[in-house]
Amino acid sequence: MNPQPLHELVVATHSPFHADGSLAPEVVPFQAAFLAANGIRTVFITGSTGESHSLTCAERLALYDAWATAGPEHGLRVIAHVGSNCVEDAKALARRAEKHGFSAISALAPSYYKPGSLTALIDCCAAIAADAPMTPFYYYDIPALTGVSFPMERFLVEAPARIPTLAGIKFTNPDLVSYRRSLEVAGRLDLPWGVDETLLSALAAGAKGGVGSTYNWAPELYRNLIAAHARGDFEEARRLQSISIAMVDAIAATGFLGTAKALMERLGVPVGPARLPLGNPSAAQVDVLMEQLESLGFAAWGARALEVALP
Repeated sequence: MNPQPLHELVVATHSPFHADGSLAPEVVPFQAAFLAANGIRTVFITGSTGESHSLTCAERLALYDAWATAGPEHGLRVIAHVGSNCVEDAKALARRAEKHGFSAISALAPSYYKPGSLTALIDCCAAIAADAPMTPFYYYDIPALTGVSFPMERFLVEAPARIPTLAGIKFTNPDLVSYRRSLEVAGRLDLPWGVDETLLSALAAGAKGGVGSTYNWAPELYRNLIAAHARGDFEEARRLQSISIAMVDAIAATGFLGTAKALMERLGVPVGPARLPLGNPSAAQVDVLMEQLESLGFAAWGARALEVALP
């Protein structure tokens, strides 16, 4: 095992569905082609953006199989989110991910029966990681959705002894104080940031990369933001972060995930609608969104549309 830190933009991909809500794994090669053409090198599949809790275990395995082919064909590293309310399902997913040779796996905490202590959380992560002993493991901290919140700086100190494959934390927690504390004790461990609207603040705190959904259609915006921060042009970096925030606000106005998938459709990647209980925008609402994005300069920083049609 030789984990490569995620010091880049990692795209959290959508899970593709047909119009009737059934799984559409045949779309995955088009997602991979689109992302590779827009400069992405690593994807994070079946996570929150991928509606993981709205997928059956069999559907997630089918997406793993599709990405195992499409990812390498387009030069993409694949990280599989394997977390589940059922730890046994998570272990089965971890085994398939390792069989496919994915670059890493990640798991959020069980969120129905929640771990009642940091020790219990580490127990869950250790059980999952043990079933993929040659694959780097990232804990996925997203307390806003799981309701599970423990000090990640303590996790980073205590977990390595129990999880030999621990590579770090996907830090989708807007608490920048906690993030800075975690960076102080991380050592070799990797802490990619997971809140796109505050990437600039995370860079100032010490982030080296991020995993996010808006990188699907706006990678150039964030590459420019990172470059501006690196050269000390903080006024430009702040301007770009403000565009990011305005973009997210515009998309969220009609339901973030369903509208984000509709945006991908407009860019030539037919990922279909979001599944219940999430909603989806009308065509007229997407038209309004596209006008808003254009007013924010989407032509300059948005992803290039995929011009290859589905067979």
